[in-house]
Amino acid sequence: MNRRAFVTGLGAVITAPRAAEAEQAGKVYRIGLLSPTSQGLGIEGFREGLRGLGYVEGRNVVLEHRSAEGRFDRLPELAAELVGLRVDVIVAVVTQASLAAKNATKTIPIVMLAVGDPVGAGLVTSLAQPGGNVTGTSFQNVEGAGKSVELLKTVIPQLRLVAVLWNPANPVYGAQMVKQTEAAARSLGIQLRMLAARDAKEIDSAFASMTGERAEGLTVIVDPVFTAHLTRIAALAAHSHLPSISAFKEYAEAGGLMAYAASFSERGRRTAVYVDRILKGANPANLPVEQPEKFELVINIKTAKALGLTIPPSLLLRADQVIE
Repeated sequence: MNRRAFVTGLGAVITAPRAAEAEQAGKVYRIGLLSPTSQGLGIEGFREGLRGLGYVEGRNVVLEHRSAEGRFDRLPELAAELVGLRVDVIVAVVTQASLAAKNATKTIPIVMLAVGDPVGAGLVTSLAQPGGNVTGTSFQNVEGAGKSVELLKTVIPQLRLVAVLWNPANPVYGAQMVKQTEAAARSLGIQLRMLAARDAKEIDSAFASMTGERAEGLTVIVDPVFTAHLTRIAALAAHSHLPSISAFKEYAEAGGLMAYAASFSERGRRTAVYVDRILKGANPANLPVEQPEKFELVINIKTAKALGLTIPPSLLLRADQVIE
């Protein structure tokens, strides 16, 4: 589906109202927020979006946040807890939380925040017509997963072995990302070494394996658990002399070589618009899922110099941000 046409069509359905319209006399809405971790991946952007629409926590909205603190297996019980509270709407951050919420209720509206492939995950019937009680924003990084390998190959033409850091505790999204990364690697004649990490200890072990197997590059698959360890991952990549890339913009800012990503903060703010429309009576079945309009390429030149790499001028010209 044409992304630009789709997003443009969505604009006719969802428009941000004036802040004053957000507050109805005497009404206090209860919003459930279900996430694998307590921070990151658009959560603060979502809170900012609510404030911009006139919602004030403790005055006209109560935010019931349930975080699995990195334990994805806890998401179903936390989703059931939010359903038991009879919240007005559930905001589910990323794929596994959205699946847990969908399995917990068929009646309470669910708004996804930054889900990779909602159709492929079985969350919605289609992007244009979700058809159930689930809608929201897509990160759509699954389609762009292979781009990370392509970008590494552009910087290192002789690249042959790339390590892939992923979290098997996030199975649906992780499998989608891995599949696309593998397809891109095959087309470029690159071998992949899949390295699983569920926490900080396993991240350290994964880097020990990368060094032992002489990986020539690293791609870090987006995962809520990794958001808390971006600086550590970037430092380990530098120590291992590994050119690395991720779909977190913050990864390049933390010292990774590159990032190719949409803005999680913007996805969070747009998710707030969905919540506002639903609280005002919109049917989630008829609200198209919104995809990001733009992915940004961020290159850390300081890191490139430390790795002894020269970034091709053509790639620098494509970059949206260059960190000196």
